[in-house]
Amino acid sequence: MKEMFTQEDVRMVNANGEKHGTITPRINNATNFEVTTLRIDVATDGRHAEVEFTTDWQLDANRRDLTINSMFMDLDNGAIYDYFYGYEDLQRRRVAFVGNPETRIQEDYLRILRYFRFYGRIATEPDNHDEETLKAIEKNIGGLERISGERIWMELKKILQGRFCSELVKVMMKCGMARYIGLPEVPNMEEFEKVCEGQKNFDKPANAATILSSLLWTPEDAIKLHERLKLSAFERDLIFYISQNRENTRNIQEILHFQKMCFQTTGKKSDLRSFIEQLLIYHNRRDLYKILAAWEIPQFPVSGIQLKDQGCPAGKSMGNVMNALREIWAQDEFKATAEDLLKHVPDILEKMTTMKQGIYCEGLKRKKSVLAQLETRTVSMNEIQEYLCVRELHSSFRPDFRHRGFTVHFEGHLAQTNPDEPLSTESSQMVIIL
Repeated sequence: MKEMFTQEDVRMVNANGEKHGTITPRINNATNFEVTTLRIDVATDGRHAEVEFTTDWQLDANRRDLTINSMFMDLDNGAIYDYFYGYEDLQRRRVAFVGNPETRIQEDYLRILRYFRFYGRIATEPDNHDEETLKAIEKNIGGLERISGERIWMELKKILQGRFCSELVKVMMKCGMARYIGLPEVPNMEEFEKVCEGQKNFDKPANAATILSSLLWTPEDAIKLHERLKLSAFERDLIFYISQNRENTRNIQEILHFQKMCFQTTGKKSDLRSFIEQLLIYHNRRDLYKILAAWEIPQFPVSGIQLKDQGCPAGKSMGNVMNALREIWAQDEFKATAEDLLKHVPDILEKMTTMKQGIYCEGLKRKKSVLAQLETRTVSMNEIQEYLCVRELHSSFRPDFRHRGFTVHFEGHLAQTNPDEPLSTESSQMVIIL
């Protein structure tokens, strides 16, 4: 094959596939085509295959996953070579493995997901599966544990945005797939079905990550999912954002709330806007989605230099003042000018000073309570966290309690955190957090 393209001065790219019999010619220096020679599998481990090249078309067809993928066409005369009745299956809209389903699956467990993807593309009925095929899938479902997250996600996202998404995922979960692809042992199927039903009201399908997020229960589930599937940064952040914000936005009907959410980050504004639009699709808020999609985000009129000129101290205090002004600006439907907003700065600073004094007094009370219990070795992690959350309001310190089992040094007391037991003052490691 290489010689054929070389003679025509066609450049080859991506030589990594050559050992598997695949070359990638770049036609007209614009479009890449993957071309694979005939081959047979000498040995397989359920994930990788050791191949041997051949000139026998039927031997190559033997190693294909589905009958509809095992047909060949002669480019000279248009003749179809079909060794496993793939054309007949295509006419009947039937998705079937070549030969024994269990044998084909054990050669490459990703074929389980490929079966469901092609079913969504080919079948006309949502639940017309062959029982023997489903039994083979259920029996070998644990093999997905060997497959990389990237390969799983590549197939899964096509299923989520394809036909019969809801019905197919229900069958997949019934086969016991959830735990092997990063989902909770018992996925949130009720929420998933609701989100899938809502998709029918939108011209453009939701991002696959948006649909996938509906199967999760908590933001912690989102973190575990990413660890398994190795999502892109955008997909990872989108799923985490939806899992964090879906409950507190579920019953909100005003567009102003979602417009205000567009200013709640220091990251990419374009990403945040996309997250919020996907959140509206998730909630089936078609009218609000249309308004937000057409809305041009206005430029906040106040700068840090202007606040400094008004006597506002730099650092976290300035950030708090800026947030307060943004809230006033949003309530005025983003119409207030810089001059209008700066008039509020003295009142905001005065309120912040009063609030800090109250927080300081409350913080001292909680600090004494935590210290007293540390001395008796019965203090809980929640009590330390409660004190730190109060302290955080008037300090640049921001504790991170997402990881359990670390050690803390609290006002001279060494304590080991544990998710199931009270804090102990015995430890050989130390992290200064106060």
